[in-house]
Amino acid sequence: MFPTLRATLPYTIAVAILAYLVFFLLDPALPAPVLVVLGVLLSGVLVPILRDVKGNAINLSDDMIQKMYEGETATLYVGNLPYRANEEAVQHLFETKGVVINVRLMKDRQTGRRRGFGFVEVAAKDAEKMIQALNDTEFQERTLKVREAKERQEA
Repeated sequence: MFPTLRATLPYTIAVAILAYLVFFLLDPALPAPVLVVLGVLLSGVLVPILRDVKGNAINLSDDMIQKMYEGETATLYVGNLPYRANEEAVQHLFETKGVVINVRLMKDRQTGRRRGFGFVEVAAKDAEKMIQALNDTEFQERTLKVREAKERQEA
């Protein structure tokens, strides 16, 4: 099933039921099939519009988040990530423990596939707490290794 459809289907059904009930209360003489069609049509129009409005209001760019957080930051190395893990899943995991500024998962240059590690930029005040809470924990059937990132050494 398409991700957008999966995300909006419950709302579409709920709006269709509400529209059915409203139309029924306004004119009980209308036949049930007409009410169902009206409810589905109305929800098919409203839900995508509401989803776009809500989605645009919630999505913040990385620059906006970095501008909003003005404190010290720390970068954590996250190793032994599952190859199927994406930035959103890792961000959600770390957000349960503190403020996350940015997530970067490394990819192979030739294949474009994930390499199983990445870096999470977090609020410095939350870094140690995140390391303690998430190091050696299970995430998507893999045991994570979370440490403070070291500076890259030049060759």
